[in-house]
Amino acid sequence: MKRLSAILACLLLAAPAPAQEMLSGIGADIRILDKLTGAVTDLEVSNGQTDNVGALSVTLGDCRYPAENVASEGYAALVIHYRAEVAPIFAGWMLASSPALNALDHPRYDVWVLRCITSLGAGTAPVNRAD
Repeated sequence: MKRLSAILACLLLAAPAPAQEMLSGIGADIRILDKLTGAVTDLEVSNGQTDNVGALSVTLGDCRYPAENVASEGYAALVIHYRAEVAPIFAGWMLASSPALNALDHPRYDVWVLRCITSLGAGTAPVNRAD
């Protein structure tokens, strides 16, 4: 009986976790820090939109969040260009709760995603703003 229980426990632990259903927001709130001047700028960018701050051009491809817990996590697909350079300085997904996992590596600017926007005029959760 103990052996059967151990085998069942192993099978349950080895089973893949069900994938979370991800939804697309209509945009994202993005924060940009100019490390040279100390200026902090918050952008509200819609999917497919490009916005400029200083020498940066930030394009949001999509912002996704889990359907079960809207406030928990946002994932934004960003393409960031510096000045008029052809090659982007960043292209990929940034995570709102862990921006350091896939961060922009630039000497002057820090960019991170705050949250996905799920409806007009509202993000997914309030953020403590220290500006």
